[in-house]
Amino acid sequence: MNDLKIKEAVENLIKTFLEAGRISLELRKKGLIKKIKSDNTPVSNGDLEVNRIVTQKLLELTPDIPIVSEETSHNKSNKNLNDFWLVDPIDGTYDYINNLEEFTINAGLIINRKAFAGLIYAPAKKRMFYTFGKGSSFELKGEKAERLDCSKKTEINNIKFVSYSNKLKPEIEKIHNKLRVTEYVRMKSSLKFCVVATGEFDGYVAEPRACEWDIAAGHAILENAGGTIMDFEGNNVLYGKENFKNPSLIIKRKNNLNE
Repeated sequence: MNDLKIKEAVENLIKTFLEAGRISLELRKKGLIKKIKSDNTPVSNGDLEVNRIVTQKLLELTPDIPIVSEETSHNKSNKNLNDFWLVDPIDGTYDYINNLEEFTINAGLIINRKAFAGLIYAPAKKRMFYTFGKGSSFELKGEKAERLDCSKKTEINNIKFVSYSNKLKPEIEKIHNKLRVTEYVRMKSSLKFCVVATGEFDGYVAEPRACEWDIAAGHAILENAGGTIMDFEGNNVLYGKENFKNPSLIIKRKNNLNE
């Protein structure tokens, strides 16, 4: 799949994501049907409907590229995935089912096991992000696509991070101190990657947790905007690992967080 076809696929998916977001909010307003999955995490009819909408469009646009979604078993046993889609129809299901705003719809395109392109939509916040290659990450604002370049929007010497929790684990606190983080804000879902790509925040640190579909689209959006993503040992993050489990993550807007 060449770069032009990837660009066309991503741009054709934007309308689908906006529509899926609208439907997710409509279903929530009507009252969601909620269940607990075998891994003790929640799922709703909204998650499943968004998954149906997004995967159907992906099959239409890129029929030869396998899809791995959080909410289905398809392709999860495939040990030889190199080029594939990773879909998380609702990242931040807790926020979704509890009428909060930070949940997102996600699809990341993996090429040669690396995050190459992707889309993230936060329906309750009406924020749509997407990328189709290096230097081509955008936030859609009305009819205009605003290019993202990780330019700092916080004050100089104010190093502002997002965090999965209000209480930092010792290992994460140690990295925060090393990076001279001055404040952090709790944020759920893949929206964390997007607000670093926009420059609203400077970074994010996480121990090994969650799965590849939680981070693939955000990884592509941030890296293509100029940010960096590595594990605690300084290794690049690759996809298609056993059980699709994430490594540790250090996400930075720039290497020099004061730039």
